[in-house]
Amino acid sequence: MNETETKADGGHAPAAEVKQALSGFLSEFNGFQADIKSRLQQQEERLTMLDRKSQLNAARPALSHAADIELPHKKAFAAYLRNGDDDALRGLELEGKAMSSAVAADGGYLVDPETAEAIKSVLKSTASIRSVAQVVTVEATSFDVLVDHSDIGSGWSSEMANQVETDTPQIERVTIPLHELSAMPKASQRLLDDSAFDIEGWLAARIADRFSRAEAAAFINGDGVDKPKGILTHPQIPETSWAWGSLGYVATGTDGDFDAIAPADAILDLVYSLGAQYRANASFVMNSKTAGTIRKMKDADGRFLWTDGLAAGEPPRLLGYPVLIAEDMPDIAPDAAAIAFGDFQSGYTVAERPDLRVLRDPFSAKPHVLFYATKRVGGDVSDFDAIKLLKFSVS
Repeated sequence: MNETETKADGGHAPAAEVKQALSGFLSEFNGFQADIKSRLQQQEERLTMLDRKSQLNAARPALSHAADIELPHKKAFAAYLRNGDDDALRGLELEGKAMSSAVAADGGYLVDPETAEAIKSVLKSTASIRSVAQVVTVEATSFDVLVDHSDIGSGWSSEMANQVETDTPQIERVTIPLHELSAMPKASQRLLDDSAFDIEGWLAARIADRFSRAEAAAFINGDGVDKPKGILTHPQIPETSWAWGSLGYVATGTDGDFDAIAPADAILDLVYSLGAQYRANASFVMNSKTAGTIRKMKDADGRFLWTDGLAAGEPPRLLGYPVLIAEDMPDIAPDAAAIAFGDFQSGYTVAERPDLRVLRDPFSAKPHVLFYATKRVGGDVSDFDAIKLLKFSVS
């Protein structure tokens, strides 16, 4: 090999090496870039999946979400009802905070939310003053209603005339104490041991039935001693001499009956004895016997005063106003206030605590197990001007 060839080879060798190294670098870089793209794509797919999952959870019905939360308490409560095992209830935690379910000293354990809601639904749908009254939930032992039953003075004024001092409004405070309402259904231990027996549904039905009947009676005739005060236990005076603290009444003009010639006149007088501000939301309250008498009445043109509801669940109407059938109202009799008419949303308030408790007693009625259920509820007239009575008397 001559000198020229050696120089030529020596001159081209470094360039080839550089070219080879550059080619290797580009190959490695392309591989690195492909790997980065693959990782980014996987991360993007992962984020997309998480986002979709988040959207699905956000769109999930609230009841389903609530059911997941309430399920532990429901299971623990069922175990307590069936065999008296209260360990799960004592240590129960929901949403990271302890639930105050272990309150045996206060009269039992909190009923699981699903059972409690079933009982509330029955109470709301029962033919009781509760269904038309104002219902409030309180944590205290009583509830105060402030009623302004006088208008604030007002008048016309001009720029140059002296301002006349207006009257001060009169505020009445009505205090509604809460009382303990109880029910005590019982079942045999053998029945409780049967896994097919719906213990929660059975208990809810029994408690709701007892509570609804006791409440309905008290809201009409309760004397206020360890129970709500009913509308008919307040003083009743003629509407012409009505005063706060009593319920005004309209007389039929006949002792123990409607007037023989114009029986419907007394009902019209009752309607228009109520102030216009209350009539828009007013209802009649009477029992079935009284309703049976009134639904036969016709006006001067031969049209019935009573009309049945057009849709399922819609109440019947008398003179266009809804009728609540409350069997605890008195029958038509001498001097009986057998019909009430008013805006009960304004006129009567039901106050209750939200918690419902059950105490299991396997000893007092062997071989049966008693379930002592309690809740606190109160009720009273909150606006005496919003409710009027029809009394079957001469005057």
